[in-house]
Amino acid sequence: MSDRLRPHTESTVAASAAELLSALREAPPLTHCITNSVVTGFTANALLALGAAPAMVDIVGESGLFAGAASGVLINLGTPTPEQRAASLEAVAGAVTAGTPWVLDPVAIGALPVRTALAHELAGSRPTAIRGNASEILALAGLSAGGRGVDATDSTDAAEEAALMLAARHGSVVAVSGPVDLITDGLRVVRIANGHEMLTRVTGGGCALGAVMAAFLGAARASGTDPLTAVASASLVYTIAAEHAAADAHGPGSFAVALLDALAAVAPEQVTAAARVEERTL
Repeated sequence: MSDRLRPHTESTVAASAAELLSALREAPPLTHCITNSVVTGFTANALLALGAAPAMVDIVGESGLFAGAASGVLINLGTPTPEQRAASLEAVAGAVTAGTPWVLDPVAIGALPVRTALAHELAGSRPTAIRGNASEILALAGLSAGGRGVDATDSTDAAEEAALMLAARHGSVVAVSGPVDLITDGLRVVRIANGHEMLTRVTGGGCALGAVMAAFLGAARASGTDPLTAVASASLVYTIAAEHAAADAHGPGSFAVALLDALAAVAPEQVTAAARVEERTL
């Protein structure tokens, strides 16, 4: 992965990522997560380590109210129980009414009908950002039947057309996670080559990234930074932290702990120094 893009310390995304990381820690964004039961604790800890304030409110009757008060919202469809499905719809309605930025993570959609239908319904409410692996993004765009459960069977480059389609259709920033992340708003494309394959060996690696994106969008809203830059900044900070964690880890177990430590320790100047970013305008 390190050979794909060279360090690019003059990247505008890298500079913005450093600024947003500092802003997030100075004013922790309240990040409302409706996420899957497998990763709730890890996601909350990742947000706390980074400097954000997590809230895992997935109760009907509360989620909409909380989304209106939050800085950013994550809707993750990993375990869409009936209660969570209703809470997700309520939270999105609350976020839209309040103007709260929100992230849709369409986990494992394609062949699984309940979550696939819900993902399409939620996407119609114009998420601020959509984050998924290549197969999930292709499935949401209607160009494939999805991957193998939560695992992608398509490359990031293969999903670029789908990402551009979704960005145009829903007015969303679309982030495709993979060995090289691809982020687009339909007008600009950012590729980020930071990260480590150990992220794929820990449950919740991608799910936590969606929450980090929601936190960065909350910080960006306060500073006036555009959503594409916020989402790309979140990906960059998170993947650089993953590199730092992998350097200290001996396997998946120690990596999971080290990732939390790295999210807490990563400094703005390290982000600008280590960024491997490619930016282009369409």
